Amino acid sequence: MKIELEQVEPAEIESRSMEIIESELPHEIDPKLAPIIKRAVHTAADFDYVDNLCFSEDVVDKALEAIKNGACIVTDTNMAKAGINKAELKKHGGEVFCFMGDDDVREMAKKNHSTRARASMDKAASLDKPLIFAIGNAPTALIRLYELIQEGKLNPELIIGVPVGFVNVVQSKELIMQCDVPYIVARGRKGGSNVAAAISNALLYILRDQNK
Repeated sequence: MKIELEQVEPAEIESRSMEIIESELPHEIDPKLAPIIKRAVHTAADFDYVDNLCFSEDVVDKALEAIKNGACIVTDTNMAKAGINKAELKKHGGEVFCFMGDDDVREMAKKNHSTRARASMDKAASLDKPLIFAIGNAPTALIRLYELIQEGKLNPELIIGVPVGFVNVVQSKELIMQCDVPYIVARGRKGGSNVAAAISNALLYILRDQNK
């Protein structure tokens, strides 16, 4: 079998990928949501995100306004933290936090017989900043966010809920979609830290392109 390679300049690989995604979309998508959906598809090479990403009403406008007002992003993995474009976020006064490796979080989790992801959400709730949560790994983080919201201890600007896995993953996402907070959730078992970072970046790039 003859294998033919597509000749693409390095700087054009991402734009070419987006062209391929656009040509293979299973159906039309909302233009306002398209940059987010296509970046998730691009990151995971998975067209299921066309249909499993769920968006609360006016979530893009609300998220962009939060970023412009200096919202910070809290993640549940250092992988997601590494993948988020911190330079773009810094332009608006925000920064990215991940507390998973902090000693006090480790001790809190041990004391309460809980996960570090859950404890890290408690630490994040103490921040006196507008917060966006980008959760790509731990459903226990989403469950704790739900509890904190119900207890009136937290009012996030946005929750990106895309943990991946099997145990309480589906349920944790459904809980977030019952909250009266803006959300972008990948319904079902799929997700990941890379997807959480991709959605965060999609929002940052929408804002960047608006300011050109």
